[in-house]
Amino acid sequence: MQEIVLVFLGALALLFIARKAARKVGLVDKPNARKHHNGHIPLVGGVSVYLSLWLLYALQPSWLPDFDIYMICATLLMMVGVLDDRFDLPVLPRIGLQALVAGIMMWDGLYLGSLGRVLFGYELILGAFGYVVTLFAVIGAINAFNMVDGIDGLLGALSSVTFGALGVVFYMGGNQYLALWCLCLMAACLPYILLNLGIPWGKKFKVFMGDAGSTLIGFTVIWLLILATQGPDAVMRPVTALWLIAVPLMDMLRVMIARIRRGDSPFKPDREHLHHVLLRAGFSGRGTLAIMLSGALLFATIGIWLGSLHIEEFWSLVLFFGSFLFLNIITNTAEKLKMTFEKLLAIK
Repeated sequence: MQEIVLVFLGALALLFIARKAARKVGLVDKPNARKHHNGHIPLVGGVSVYLSLWLLYALQPSWLPDFDIYMICATLLMMVGVLDDRFDLPVLPRIGLQALVAGIMMWDGLYLGSLGRVLFGYELILGAFGYVVTLFAVIGAINAFNMVDGIDGLLGALSSVTFGALGVVFYMGGNQYLALWCLCLMAACLPYILLNLGIPWGKKFKVFMGDAGSTLIGFTVIWLLILATQGPDAVMRPVTALWLIAVPLMDMLRVMIARIRRGDSPFKPDREHLHHVLLRAGFSGRGTLAIMLSGALLFATIGIWLGSLHIEEFWSLVLFFGSFLFLNIITNTAEKLKMTFEKLLAIK
């Protein structure tokens, strides 16, 4: 357990070092029409997490299978992510790199070969189509976690829920090393969460994760989910993975579908994410964080619970998509009711 403490302290120290360097090279987030924060905030959360992973490797090199391949992919994503944070790169090069790391994963043998027994008890074997599904899964997971990084604490909190839930699943499945690795990931994220929320030193030392960090987290999540659900050493059913990333995944699907229906690119930035909806509904930033964190904890608990009860995977999938539809109805109805109410007030 000492590794968890050392990773936390290392990540904390790295944040303070990196934030000073970031200001000198211009690796900062500036306010604009979509970003309503004060001042230039260092984008170093991802750098801290990335370097903490090297520290963890130095302490326990055998905990994560194929660490060398994982870090090749992570390093590529970090390099381009930092460039994106500094120079605001176009979408296509970023998607191209995400496809490249997905290809490296599949070359290493890590891919989705089965979606589990989701066909009324029959296993859905993907065969060669599994490579296509894996490609979309990697790109989807990376962008899902990138898109939720919209208010203080949210990305760190949601990723910690996923890593914590994965730790529970790995532990229940008898893989204590990967369980501890997931806990160390939470420890690496915790200093960022604290400084991002201004705890305990206030806004003076505030930092953001940056696209480099959100990309790294999304990639790490999908890497661990595939490890957990595929092959003879699988510790959970593929459908359970959906529950562990439910909030980022549902939010991404909801906004992408809305953008496509409007005729826009699914990657076009807007202010229609769930955290934007809650903020417009009158909730504070901390209140929005609490609601979405509670939702993520609830979904992850449901997923693990359904798996532990051996509920048929088909019904778990039906319940997941039912929850997604319910979320859409609630958010769309709330937005329309609020707009109607505001129009009535304006008339008066």
